[in-house]
Amino acid sequence: QVQLVESGGGLVQPGGSLTLSCVASGSMANIHTMNWYRQAPGKQRELVATITNGDSTNYADSVKGRFTISRDNAKNTVYLQMNSLKPEDTAVYYCNLDTIAPVPPHYQIYWGQGTQVTVSS
Repeated sequence: QVQLVESGGGLVQPGGSLTLSCVASGSMANIHTMNWYRQAPGKQRELVATITNGDSTNYADSVKGRFTISRDNAKNTVYLQMNSLKPEDTAVYYCNLDTIAPVPPHYQIYWGQGTQVTVSS
């Protein structure tokens, strides 16, 4: 089992920067991808960024060029560096991890509790 805890959210002015962190604990075997999602009030959760075990990355078009996802396996931590923040980026940001195991259950998804990011002047 895996537990995820996000941190680093807060209030920032438009154009500012924040770095979010997600620390994982528990069994770290068979990790497939690590992801950041976000959810604004009244909206569905949106995939923001993903990183694979091979360190390939993908980003939503809305954040491409502004956000960077990375990880430090020694610290069991995934990061989301957010630059040039806009009011439209305001949301609760969630860390997500999925695993693919050689035995049942083959596929599992884990979620953190979320951290609030508010971009406002």
